[in-house]
Amino acid sequence: SPSDYIPNLTAGVRAKSNIIISAGFLLAGDTNTVASKYPKIHFAITDYDVKGTPFSGRKNVMGLTYAANESGCLVGVLAAKMAQKSGKKIIGAVGGIKIPPVDIWIAGYQFCAKKAVPGTQVLIDYSQDFVAADKCKTLAENQIAKGARVLFQVAGGCGLGTLKAAAAAKIWGIGVDKDQYKDAKRVMTSGVKRVDNGVYQAIQKAKNGGFRKGGNLLFNLKNGGMSVGKINPAVPKAYIKLMNSYKTKIIKKKLKVPAKL
Repeated sequence: SPSDYIPNLTAGVRAKSNIIISAGFLLAGDTNTVASKYPKIHFAITDYDVKGTPFSGRKNVMGLTYAANESGCLVGVLAAKMAQKSGKKIIGAVGGIKIPPVDIWIAGYQFCAKKAVPGTQVLIDYSQDFVAADKCKTLAENQIAKGARVLFQVAGGCGLGTLKAAAAAKIWGIGVDKDQYKDAKRVMTSGVKRVDNGVYQAIQKAKNGGFRKGGNLLFNLKNGGMSVGKINPAVPKAYIKLMNSYKTKIIKKKLKVPAKL
């Protein structure tokens, strides 16, 4: 819970850590508070641009930022095509808390779904929770009742409820962050965020003296920081070929995918 953030960050300081990594957007304020007290210790935070508030260019904090809109685009293409194949051009997204690292996934998903299949309707709801799977399950069931044929979960552990609701209704689910192919039945694919790459590179920079100016590291399709997980064999190869054409356009900067809804 948020009340644990400062005690846990401080525990890292007391353990004489050389680098402390905060996993997620919601830890920004408390990370800044602790980092300001210990300027000789390196800090990094995932999903946060440290050039803005509250860090304002603090030199001992590095941001690990991810172009999740790019992977969101790719799974959106597949979602739209699979929904069209089923006879209904309706797909859904169930987010957790409405914050930029959630919306960036959905922004890419919605944009490319509508581009790949004009007329696609995208239902969007938020559970305001990243843990309670029943909350996401309820929202997912509501979207299924409205005709959604594919559901994208963007809610961490809560999102397992979305994937299970999709499986129960015999429609497709899409995982997030890690490859969730085996986390539920009928997972079509996943939008994958390589947080491991970011953490590794931050540690390398702290170790090798490349951390002096703080700033951000950006991870995207081009550098392998974003990707798509295992794709279900039920997805036609023509759809995968179309998805890969979008990937090529994004990497070559011929397609700009929005990062905000």
